[in-house]
Amino acid sequence: MSTPPTSPGNFQMPRDHYLNATYGIRSWLLTTDHKRIALLYLASVTVFFFIGGTFASLIRIHLLTPNGFLVTPEMYNRLFTMHGVAMIFFFLIPSIPAVLGNFLIPIMIGAKDLAFPKINLLSWYIYLIGGSFVLYSFMTGGLDTGWTFYTPLSSVYSNSAVTPAIIGIFINGFSSILTGLNFIVTVHTMRAPGMTWFRLPLFVWAHYATSLVMILGTPVIAITLLLAGLERMFHLGFFNPALGGDPILFQHLFWFYSHPAVYIMILPAMGVISEIIPTFARKPIFGYSFIAGSSIAIAVIGFVVWAHHMFLTGEATYAAIAFSFLSYVVAIPSAIKVFNWTSTLYKGSISYDTPMLYALGFIGLFLVGGLTGLFLACLGLDIHIHDTYFVVAHFHYIMVGGAVMGYVGGLHYWWPKITGKLYPEFLARVAAVTLFLGFNLTFFPQFILGYLGMPRRYHTYPPEFQVLNVMSTAGSSILALGYLLPMCYLVWSMRYGKVAGPNPWPATGLEWKTDSPPLTENFHVTPQVDWEPYDFKDRKDLGLEAGAPLAPAHGDD
Repeated sequence: MSTPPTSPGNFQMPRDHYLNATYGIRSWLLTTDHKRIALLYLASVTVFFFIGGTFASLIRIHLLTPNGFLVTPEMYNRLFTMHGVAMIFFFLIPSIPAVLGNFLIPIMIGAKDLAFPKINLLSWYIYLIGGSFVLYSFMTGGLDTGWTFYTPLSSVYSNSAVTPAIIGIFINGFSSILTGLNFIVTVHTMRAPGMTWFRLPLFVWAHYATSLVMILGTPVIAITLLLAGLERMFHLGFFNPALGGDPILFQHLFWFYSHPAVYIMILPAMGVISEIIPTFARKPIFGYSFIAGSSIAIAVIGFVVWAHHMFLTGEATYAAIAFSFLSYVVAIPSAIKVFNWTSTLYKGSISYDTPMLYALGFIGLFLVGGLTGLFLACLGLDIHIHDTYFVVAHFHYIMVGGAVMGYVGGLHYWWPKITGKLYPEFLARVAAVTLFLGFNLTFFPQFILGYLGMPRRYHTYPPEFQVLNVMSTAGSSILALGYLLPMCYLVWSMRYGKVAGPNPWPATGLEWKTDSPPLTENFHVTPQVDWEPYDFKDRKDLGLEAGAPLAPAHGDD
């Protein structure tokens, strides 16, 4: 392997950067610096991640035995509902856009900040207010409706704290809308000279597409849940059949947003992978324009496939056939991305640093999740596996195996830029492998359970399913360790890690051409972009010959 001209760890931290610009809690709570707001989001979503993870752990412990032994049936309903609400609305949807997107998009396009810095801070406060209502509902009886809030259970019959949870999710929707608006306006109006649309990093393209979904889809779910809440509080007949309402209408409105919301969660992770793959393969990304276009295609097509969640609700046969066909069509842009990533890896000088391990894990897990999604889009097969653990496994392979792997991989990739420090590489690789193995042991048995007929959301199961459930619970323990390790060594690295330098990998994007950590205004002077994206050829500023493999960026290797 070739060696970078200056070994990481021989650098000194820059004297002026965003972390030490001003001190004190007040300076953080009133900051309009997009980088600091990103760290505020990082702390907030991490809290919800561990709350949701705790509920998941209790579920898996309860399912160790066929009859359960940990909680009552009523509490079991609350556990899986609160797990879903915390993870989906307050971790998966905001995690990459609000944390990595907030931090990186202005730097990647050569801007000093987002277009609306005060609105950016407001979006975080709105997130906290919405989250507080949901936490209040958790502490005052919890939720037992499922994270989908299906009516009339949520609007009439449930005795749990549905109203504050609906209010919290409704409020939180404004945070997503404002964040999406900020990203779109920033990308349109604040690109550095020379940063044309087709020189944008694919991470930015992914977030641009995600922002479109946020703005167009979030009002639908917000109004839908608001109507359910009004029906619950004032007995209005929107969805309750006894009052002239239609519960199937709720499902149509809910899934019109919630299927595109899957792409709010996964598209940013795809953007992360599109940055990591070329850096550690030392090759330009294969088919840049196709990957960029596929992000927009996913955002557009994702709005017309919602009723594939409703094949068993009695919808018209021809409508079901149309939605089944469209569900296969929406898989094509994702397949394009996977094909282009693997083509980029072909004959690349691959370095298996920690971010690359997460990227490779993402591709493998997302591929399984995507292919099993085609099973659910098949009308005949969906009848057999609908509402079974097959659906649970498929969903988690996309969301945890995809979105969370992308998020954790992105944190590792940009951690030297965010903090200016390096983490212990060996321990990080151990965590990446642990997470991958633990995930597969947790969720792959659930495909088998679902095919054999075990329904989801049941607190008991036949004894013949116990072995697979024990495997799944054992895997969840390994998976938990895979998540705890990064939290420990990343926090440790902030104080004791070696100084990273501006470009420890080395990579080609604008974010690697400023200090680590960056200045408050990101750049000393406005950059001029005169190169094509992911161009590793004849780039003397990278300090590497074209195609040279990447030496380990951490001194403890």
